[in-house]
Order: sequence, then C-alpha cells, then structure tokens
Amino acid sequence: MSELLDFMVPAGIALIMFGIGINIKASNFTRVFRHPKAIITGLSLQMVLLPIMAFAIVWFWPMEPIYKAGFILIAACPGGTASNLLTFLLRGRIALSVSLTAFNSFLILFTIPFIVSIATDIFLGSHQGISLSFWEIFSNMLITVIAPVLLGVLVNEKGPEKWVEPVKGPLRYILLGIMLAIFILVSLSEEGGRDFNLSTDYILVFPGLLLNISTMITGYLISRRAGITHRGSYTIAIEMGLQNVALAIFIATSILEQPKMALVGVLYSATSFITSYLVGFLLRKRGEYLQED
Repeated sequence: MSELLDFMVPAGIALIMFGIGINIKASNFTRVFRHPKAIITGLSLQMVLLPIMAFAIVWFWPMEPIYKAGFILIAACPGGTASNLLTFLLRGRIALSVSLTAFNSFLILFTIPFIVSIATDIFLGSHQGISLSFWEIFSNMLITVIAPVLLGVLVNEKGPEKWVEPVKGPLRYILLGIMLAIFILVSLSEEGGRDFNLSTDYILVFPGLLLNISTMITGYLISRRAGITHRGSYTIAIEMGLQNVALAIFIATSILEQPKMALVGVLYSATSFITSYLVGFLLRKRGEYLQED
C-alpha cells in the first residue's frame, strides 16, 4: 500500500496541476508579478496570521495537548494542490494561487521548524527538532506542481485549439474526481487511518471547522482592506482555508513520529475542502452581488 501511495499520489497531483495549467495563459503569471501586492499580502497572511489564529483557537479549545500541536502543524503547512484546484473550480485567480503555493513551499523550509518547535515546547513540554531537506522539497515541488503547470500552460498556448478547448469543460469534474481518489487513498493508508476512533475523535472536527472558516473570512476581509481585487481576495481566502495536509501527515508520522498529530490532518482534510468550497462560493457571490471589482 505504501509503495502504491508513493506513486499514485504524486502522479495524481501532477495530473491535477497539468489540468489546471491548461486553463492558464502565460500573461496571467506576468500580471501577478507586475502587481505583487496580492502575492505579498497572501504570503504574509499565510505565514504569520494563519499560525497565530491557530494558536489562539487551540489555546482556548479543550483537547489533548498532542492534538493542539497537530493543529499548529496544519497551520504551519499552507497551500498545496487542493487550494489550487478549488481556486480553479471557483474561477479565482489561478496564477496567483499557483504562485502562492510555489513561494510558500520554499518559505516553509524555515517557518515549519520554528513554528512546530514552539508548539511542541508549549503543548508537549519537549523541544522537537525538525530538519527539512531543501532539495527534496524543491524536486518534489518541481515534479508535481511547477513542471505540470508550465506544461499545461504550453499546451494551452501552443496546442491545437480544436483539441484543447473541448476538454476544458469536463476537466473540472475529472480533476475533482482525481482529488477525491487521492484523499481516499491517503485516508485508507497506514498513516491516515492509524489510531483513528470515530466515536471519540470526531470532536476534533469542530475546532478544525472554526480554524478553516475564520481564517478564510479574515483573509478575505484583510485582503480587501489592503486594496486587493475581489477575485484576488477570495483566492487568498481559499489559500488560507486549505492546507498542505499531505506534508503535515508526513512530518507528524515520519519526522516527529506522532501519529495522533497526523489524525488532525486527516480529519481536517475530510471537512475543509467542502467548507472551503462553500465559503469561497459565498464570498464570490457576495462580490458579484455587490458588483465589487
């Protein structure tokens, strides 16, 4: 099962990112970097505000300390393919979403060890050192995100229109199906299902929902106050709500050797995609109703 996951999950993620890339033009990326306010705002919210809000929620929410540390780990792993896909489904700024994922994948090399060390010191009473390989994360990012997206953009720009355009419509449903299959595979794996007891552990869903919804709404409101367009703001909100759960599970099980922390990630991913879709949809419709830019 582990060997199958090692192949299926990266392959599925790469296929999703290729499908997203087919709907992007090179000009979308140049626009993001020509006007960097949105990406700077998004990264600041993900790297600073998201962990702070997670600390505030778990500090007052009664739960085992190991689960508190698990929520901080989730907040320390922003972005990921799920947020890129949801931005695509909700017609947000895909290039901004992918750019945020690319940048925060490098920033977390420094922020995750710092944030998680603080969390384990506070909640577990022990200092847990974390060492993340720059080249391992870079190569993984290159293979599963950057290269597939750029290949998709190239196909969109240079490929025969009569072949490319017909696949864009059904692609939304195909990519969603692939993401669902990846989630099921991870949930059924040893790392995903270990130590899970539905009768007692379901209670962890509620602080997860609070973290998910509150960070999305806060991210949207701050982005609007910063002068980001409505479309850019709800894209940032999606990035705030969906985290890189696969990375969090890997760190919890393989580096920290704390499977109970991984359980938080499994339960968070089980609900956050649906709630992020609903909140993102409502934020998008709010802007359309108020005719915001």
